[in-house]
Amino acid sequence: MSTVLPLLEPQPLAHRAQRRAHENNKLAKRLRHQVGRAIADFGMIEDGDKVMVCLSGGKDSYTMLDILLQLQQKAPVKFELVAVNLDQKQPDFPEHVLPEYLKSINVPYHIIEQDTYSVVTRVVPEGKTMCSLCSRLRRGALYTYAEENGFTKIALGHHRDDLVATFFLNLFFHAKLAGMPPKLLSDDGKHVVIRPLAYVREDDIAAYADAKGFPIIPCNLCGSQENLQRKQVKKMMDAWERDTPGRIETIARALGDIRPSQLGDPKLFDFLALGRNGDAPMPDAHAWLAGEPHAQDAP
Repeated sequence: MSTVLPLLEPQPLAHRAQRRAHENNKLAKRLRHQVGRAIADFGMIEDGDKVMVCLSGGKDSYTMLDILLQLQQKAPVKFELVAVNLDQKQPDFPEHVLPEYLKSINVPYHIIEQDTYSVVTRVVPEGKTMCSLCSRLRRGALYTYAEENGFTKIALGHHRDDLVATFFLNLFFHAKLAGMPPKLLSDDGKHVVIRPLAYVREDDIAAYADAKGFPIIPCNLCGSQENLQRKQVKKMMDAWERDTPGRIETIARALGDIRPSQLGDPKLFDFLALGRNGDAPMPDAHAWLAGEPHAQDAP
């Protein structure tokens, strides 16, 4: 006699929706914790700060603004958030999307209008990457507006994976150990730039943006011709994470645990003084390079 097993009934829609809401709440809580920890670890936001939240219309900056707004309600300090977007006058740019969204959530905002698109397309030869020039022009416009309007911090939406990728770009293509710090002072010393998403995974941001239904605006200027070197690094990182889950997180943590004495930069660690024999004279680099004979061997 054969036994007929009952078919599993599909989960009710209400149950699936409840489970999805639970997962989304867990994700939001994790992001708030990670952003809050980054702010505390690096002193990103202080009492009385006026923070310019740079909003591009992509998933990263939408998420950054959303989480900062949530943290603002319970933060131990008072600070102001203003969303700022640079309208670069790209063809077919949906300029109504961001104002409508920001009005709907009652966030103060400003749209900077500057035709960097024409400049980039005129200066950069066809087929060459526009990212570098576009980034410089965008940064200049944002810095100028921040200075003119009394912003004390400029918040950018770079996440953990961006920080790791930039480290490898500098390592592989520029022969230096440098990256994208969570907090920095601009070259002219006038602006403090913060990256509140420094501890947040890109996959979590994508999932959060999808759950929130942000009105994403694609970048038609350079999104289709992303820097080839960055693409190579991204492909490498994706393969690592696929083959060895957790490796990118380990690398990200390593960027915050630097041991100068175990590297090789004499500007960061005094190797000359290490193990020095009493009052022996310091090495004469010129003599070593020239191969001059030792004094006691001279005729």
